[in-house]
Amino acid sequence: MIKRIAQTAGFTGLLAALLLTLLQSFWVAPLILKAETFEKAPAMQMHEHSEATPAAHEHDEEAWEPEDGWQRVVSTTGGNLVVAVGFALMLAALYTLRAPGNTREGLLWGLAGFAVFCLAPTLGLPPELPGTAAADLAQRQIWWIGTAASTAVALALMVFSRNWLLKGLGVLILLTPHVIGAPQPEMHHSLAPEALAAEFKVASTLTNAAFWLALGLISAWLFRRKQQA
Repeated sequence: MIKRIAQTAGFTGLLAALLLTLLQSFWVAPLILKAETFEKAPAMQMHEHSEATPAAHEHDEEAWEPEDGWQRVVSTTGGNLVVAVGFALMLAALYTLRAPGNTREGLLWGLAGFAVFCLAPTLGLPPELPGTAAADLAQRQIWWIGTAASTAVALALMVFSRNWLLKGLGVLILLTPHVIGAPQPEMHHSLAPEALAAEFKVASTLTNAAFWLALGLISAWLFRRKQQA
């Protein structure tokens, strides 16, 4: 069983991570690069019209970030691979409790994962480009985790429970974090144009949807194949 879970998660994570990286490279990353030009423009103007202190200059020299090109692609691929394998492990473990009856059921598991980890949290904290004002990081992380956990519990109650009271409880749990509301900055502003920010939200959402659908479909197919072997 452990071997089946590990093999399913490994191959699924690799394929899904490659797909995610491909989609991000052609759609999401270019939007981030455009936004970074707006974010860096004020700093460049300040640098041209004022002298930086020695400490600040040393800090800028020591700071590292992947350069555009292969460094950024490799860094993105590595991060996506870790995340994809982790999510694939979670799906494979859930399959041991409720094995998919057919490969198509993997799409439903993928949609559930997308709803839990992407759709529900982004209703309160949408994807943001560099240079966008945001609330305190710790508060956002707490709300994000609470929302993902609530959505997972709510979906489990609504889908698997046969008791209508529990289904109703699931609906209440699903709505609770959104009634509370996500932490927001005191003032909403972004250095990037609104059109670019809107396109980034669409690109991020659809890219993650494709990732989760692939993750569910591939993991279900591999798990069933290993089960029948």
